[in-house]
Amino acid sequence: MTTAPDFELGAFSDVGPWSVDPGAMPWLEQVGHLRAEVRREIPRALARPRVPPVGRLLRIVGSIGAVLLRWYLRDRRSARSRAALSEGLRRAFERLGSTFIKLGQIISGGEGLFPEELVAQFRLLRDRVAPETFDDVRAVIEADLGRPLSAVFAHFEETPLAAASIAQVHAARLHSGEEVVVKVQRPRVAALVREDITTLSWLAPFFVGRIPVAALANPPALVELFAETILEELDFRLEASNMLDIAAVLARTDQRAIIVPRPHPTLVTRRVMVMERLSGFSFDDVEGMRAAGIDTAALLRAGLISFLEGALLYGVFHGDLHGGNLFVLPDGRTALLDFGITGRLDDSQRLAFLRLLLGGAGGDVRSQLEALRDLGAFPPDTDIDAVIEDLELEGPVKDPTKMSADELTSELRDLTKKLLGYGARAPKQLMLFVKNMVFLDGATVTLAPDLDILAEIMHVFMYFQEHHGARLAAELGLDPEHRFEIDMGSVRGAMGIADEIDTLTYADVKARRDLIAQRMQGRKRRQSA
Repeated sequence: MTTAPDFELGAFSDVGPWSVDPGAMPWLEQVGHLRAEVRREIPRALARPRVPPVGRLLRIVGSIGAVLLRWYLRDRRSARSRAALSEGLRRAFERLGSTFIKLGQIISGGEGLFPEELVAQFRLLRDRVAPETFDDVRAVIEADLGRPLSAVFAHFEETPLAAASIAQVHAARLHSGEEVVVKVQRPRVAALVREDITTLSWLAPFFVGRIPVAALANPPALVELFAETILEELDFRLEASNMLDIAAVLARTDQRAIIVPRPHPTLVTRRVMVMERLSGFSFDDVEGMRAAGIDTAALLRAGLISFLEGALLYGVFHGDLHGGNLFVLPDGRTALLDFGITGRLDDSQRLAFLRLLLGGAGGDVRSQLEALRDLGAFPPDTDIDAVIEDLELEGPVKDPTKMSADELTSELRDLTKKLLGYGARAPKQLMLFVKNMVFLDGATVTLAPDLDILAEIMHVFMYFQEHHGARLAAELGLDPEHRFEIDMGSVRGAMGIADEIDTLTYADVKARRDLIAQRMQGRKRRQSA
């Protein structure tokens, strides 16, 4: 049983270095105003200027243009056409600095929206960022806290624990003895981000239809997603507030298997955040966790349920789940880190997400499309009947493993063309949600490779029915006694597997994906021969 005095306020560690008291956190008073200001800034930042920042424009066009020209002249018709272009774009983003590294990181979470070659290349941007000098770090801390570094910290590690596109983190110890982590924003990143958003807003329309790896997130939509995501990340007071909000949701749903570090009561500013230091197993250290007696399958299930509860019940969820943003404590609880990207849904969006998932569980195609429209994935006036007919969504789902590479390529090309014709796009909250689901799906291969995915889907559905069914039914205007039903035949169909399949492990899924990949590679080799 936890004994922390702030136990009721949030899912925190048992004994913290301090206790969370919102009334004693002066930075928290400004959060509502700061969020509103970010919302107002987004359309201003995205407004296409008549004349962009010329110097930055030339550098961006020069870097990306050189990659596209080299691809067009040398690699366009080769077997590794998309791989070569993806690698070239990743290297160009590295050269362009923090803003483009962050943009690449966002793209790296778009598996299913972007080609796998591009996603794989841009994943490399997550941990290939050079740190700032200690002198720059010191200057930011002293400017924001208004005191010399030595007046705040008894010890401060000059070498960062990690360096990312927006900030880096250092280990430190306060004079009062608490071991802490200090997150420090890169000194010039805010100005660079705003300049780059302006430049990209001017430039993006020229790339529509000209980049073969753009997928559904066309360049203007991608810039919009980027601006919505990154502008809030530039103020650590908002991130600290996100930490408290998600910790509160975990406490309300009694998901004590997930915890959040406590932000410091007073040492939080726009560019500096001091927080509780936690330690444990890295998320991919399965051998270490199992040696410690940790049930990794239970850990994965708790993560999935808590993520869904946050989104569907309270409209708040961690928006950037990946292995570097969480680790596992020796007692088996998972600690979440880095709350700069946090999904926030208003009530209409939250209920649309709920209808989307229930539509999928029940095989209701119309309900799913209407929910996607309400989330902004389609224009408000989209003719849902026309989409259903045009995309042949009411017929049997085609099994991709039963299709040839040419058939699959044609199917995907046709689907993408039709979706773009309907104005389909990837709104921020939907992309964050899907990105997290993709991460949790991938985590299964290391944490629970023998998990029966079909049985787990049923378990999660029944958990929500038992614990939240009455509330969700009332919110959807149904009788509180209404029992939601799951159609496993529709679930199998959505996954492209036959009705007679009763179990599906990650090994089975991997075998199916490998078969499809082999066929596609064979097609590429035939084309280049």
